[in-house]
Amino acid sequence: MKLKYALLGLSLAIGTAYAADDVTVTIGSAAPMSGPQASFGQDNTNGVRMAINDLNKQNIVIGGKKVIWKIDAQDDQADPKQATTIAQKFVDEKVNGVVGHLNSGCTYPASRIYNNAGIPDITPSSTDPKIAEQGFKTFFRIIANDNALGAGLANYAKTELKAKTVAVIDDRTAYGQGVADVFSKTAKKDGLKVLDHEFTNDKATDFSAILTKIKSMNPDVIFYGGMYSQAGPMLRQIQQLGIKAKFMGGDGICAPELAKLAGDAANITICAEGGSPISQMPGGDAWKKRYDAEFGASAFQIYSPYSYDGTMVLAHAMMKANSVDPAKYLPFVEKIDYNGVTKKDIHFEANGNLAAPTITLSTFDNGVKKVVAVESVK
Repeated sequence: MKLKYALLGLSLAIGTAYAADDVTVTIGSAAPMSGPQASFGQDNTNGVRMAINDLNKQNIVIGGKKVIWKIDAQDDQADPKQATTIAQKFVDEKVNGVVGHLNSGCTYPASRIYNNAGIPDITPSSTDPKIAEQGFKTFFRIIANDNALGAGLANYAKTELKAKTVAVIDDRTAYGQGVADVFSKTAKKDGLKVLDHEFTNDKATDFSAILTKIKSMNPDVIFYGGMYSQAGPMLRQIQQLGIKAKFMGGDGICAPELAKLAGDAANITICAEGGSPISQMPGGDAWKKRYDAEFGASAFQIYSPYSYDGTMVLAHAMMKANSVDPAKYLPFVEKIDYNGVTKKDIHFEANGNLAAPTITLSTFDNGVKKVVAVESVK
């Protein structure tokens, strides 16, 4: 019996020693998981969570220690002030990296906090070019930016829709204003006439005054810079007013949730997102089956494959550096050359933008999102 207890004690001691040699790596995930954009935010978080689960199955060893991967998921409510509070929380808790934020207006101020702390952050969804223009070495974007989205939509309006006139509306957020301004600038360059540029906000639901004014101008296209939560009711009101224009917007409206909010009014929509359709992603179809099995098919929106790859990029940079210390693995992020779900050879330009991105233009057909074009960004 004494031998039995001695062996048991030795076993427990060995187990404790191995546990002591574990290292916990926490990835912060920030997105709006409540409010009008909750579908986007939860989808983002699902992507990070799925990556964390996959990493834990691999028994990864970094610096001689087995890594226990964790997610710290926070709701930034699509509010820049809340985003900075969460960013500081991540810094105080010494997270190893961040995947977020969803909204450009949140990522812009939060990225400064991460940069000051030396913590790498990868956004799977914020497309405002001005974020990268801040020159922060810790910032990375794993999706095409608004320069690509706005220009791609304007070119499509000219060449495919044969539009001659457009009206523009934006919600005055960093994202909405940014993508609308790029669209307007490119449309004018392409010879389209911008008849009007109206403004709303990201909480509005009644657009009748703006749309009535635009109806009198009879544009070929109405472009909206904003999110699906406003675009849905806007499309219903466009239909009610009998406006015959096509409706265009960036990735903020390019989600299945738009069709739920707009019904068949969504059928006039052409939207663009900064990547390839799932069916054309290197690991898209297989990944999507696993996502649906874990979270349900209705949970998928747009960004979860990118938040998944963003998490994996951080993890593989740590593996290459053989360190989970942000200061030591940061230099390995830019030149990672990671073969992800969304893209082969994922790597970044010096300003943190994704190298060689693509954009996808889609429409809606009776509630079903359908791809109309995939373009490489030069």
